[in-house]
Amino acid sequence: MDETEILPVVQFIKALAPFDRLSEADLLQTCQSLTVGYYSKSLGELLLDHDNLQLYIVRTGAFEVKGSQGELIDRLGEGDYFGFPSLLSGDEISNQVIILEDSLVYHLSASTFDSLRQRYKEFDQFFNRAYAKRMRQLSSFGAVANEALASTSHIHHLMSPQPVSININEPIQRAAQIMQQHNVSSILVIDNQKLSGIITDKDLRNRVLAQGIDVELPVHKVMTGQPMTISADTLVFDAMLAMSEKDIHHLAVVNDGIPIGVLTSSDILRAQSSEPQLLINQLNRQTTVAGLIQVSHQIPQLFQHLVHADHRAHDVGRILTSVTDVLTRRLIEINQQLLGAAPIAFCWLAFGSQARQDQMGCSDQDNGLLLACEPNEAEAAYFANLTKAVCKGLNECGYVFCPGNIMAQNPKWRLSLEKWQQCFHSWVKAPEPLALMHASIFFDMRCIYGPQTLFSQLQQHVLTATKNNDIFLAAMTNNALTESTPLGFFRKFVVERDGSEVKGIDLKHKGSALVNDIARIYALSVGLEEVNTAKRIQALIETKILNPKDGSNLADAHEFIAHLRLSNQGYQAQHGVSMSNFLIPQHLSSLIRHQLRAAFHVVHDAQSGLKLQFTRSF
Repeated sequence: MDETEILPVVQFIKALAPFDRLSEADLLQTCQSLTVGYYSKSLGELLLDHDNLQLYIVRTGAFEVKGSQGELIDRLGEGDYFGFPSLLSGDEISNQVIILEDSLVYHLSASTFDSLRQRYKEFDQFFNRAYAKRMRQLSSFGAVANEALASTSHIHHLMSPQPVSININEPIQRAAQIMQQHNVSSILVIDNQKLSGIITDKDLRNRVLAQGIDVELPVHKVMTGQPMTISADTLVFDAMLAMSEKDIHHLAVVNDGIPIGVLTSSDILRAQSSEPQLLINQLNRQTTVAGLIQVSHQIPQLFQHLVHADHRAHDVGRILTSVTDVLTRRLIEINQQLLGAAPIAFCWLAFGSQARQDQMGCSDQDNGLLLACEPNEAEAAYFANLTKAVCKGLNECGYVFCPGNIMAQNPKWRLSLEKWQQCFHSWVKAPEPLALMHASIFFDMRCIYGPQTLFSQLQQHVLTATKNNDIFLAAMTNNALTESTPLGFFRKFVVERDGSEVKGIDLKHKGSALVNDIARIYALSVGLEEVNTAKRIQALIETKILNPKDGSNLADAHEFIAHLRLSNQGYQAQHGVSMSNFLIPQHLSSLIRHQLRAAFHVVHDAQSGLKLQFTRSF
């Protein structure tokens, strides 16, 4: 580009994240390296060339990205990018790029893209996170294991360094002895410092013992020659796919043919779940409340790890809530050992975020007790002592007392089945707006401890009462619509203030909670048992209560807002700031602000649909 063309290009690129992090000199040099492409809508599809990988930056126009099965992955407009997944992974291009409008696009070469990634950490992180988001979109509503691994962590964080190896001419028995000595399930076979093969436990069983092979023969007789290898900067996601496709459990990590490590399927599984599982195992082993309090100090570190790994908010919430559930159960069990067995059957109920399994970094406790029958004086005293001890223990473990006193230690929420049914009956049959607003948290409930049959009696009573109950649903909808998304005029966000100080956007009450309300009302209208918001939305799509497009958009908006809320809390914790749900919009890149506005628009439209559905007759 000549000098007359470059100024508007620089102004445009400079306004885009992550290019806004470049120095003036690097920004100018990058803009000078760009080439320009014009793509007419009449072409239909923009064909990407794997031999000439580039980052595509949309200047004007619109595109759709579709997967190999024709599924819609993303819609792109001014300031959006495509082409980066192949630049990051090196994989063959499998997606289609459909041209929706006549478009002008800037091309950034692979060499410049790689250079910027190496020199600017923020640049690298931006596109890694964009790639992770793309992987999540590809597996939307798919297996949790795949979603949890759809990250861009590199395998050098997981692999076993200093791999165990043996010379190609050493005997088989020596290989087995070395594997036993180092307690490993594989050994690399080396010839002239280069990787020649691999022997695994399975090979020793199937190729040596089962076949009666002489163990004094050299290892190259039974090794797997020319094994599949990966480099240390391979993505965890790609390593997992390779193992799955080839049905193997060991990958040699090499640098110029020289082995530098080994990655096993166990390494990946440990990275995916060992930290929470280890924490859960530790909690289950504790025999005192003091021990539970001590172990619970690890929960903030687990939260930070999950945020740093860029897992889906849905998965983070499920993992964190699983830890809370285990901690709650152990507190109940330990205190029952101190107080004696419960005199009558009971269920410990979780409400709100714990019930929905979407807890985050600053969750308080919302719980209650369901008793099988009305207790006598002695029984009531037992449960008063038990609930007080458990709620106190939760508070000391970091789950602070509920500001609204919605806790089992409050006699108001420690009731028999009959009394709970009467509570819900009053909320459903005569829904007073203020009372219903305070009671909405109880309509997301889950049994944490106790007989499921007892809980099911209460749940079915509630769902029977709410299903197709027009008056109740209209009242719930009117309450839900008292809050709205923080969108103002001229594309500005409406921020909340504490006096003169800007608190920011309340991502919980102005975002996530609105989607929770929408999903809850639709679920109650049809008697749906599920309480998790993402699963509620999916079930509503499957039962055709929500059309697939609107439901998927709402699910994506919910995940995006929750993920941004998680990331913000992780940033707050990392910088020693008290965790909250408030986000300062000026701290966001232009692209993230654009995506957040789009997510809020989806929620606003869903609120409008809710109003039309449930209040049109009132």
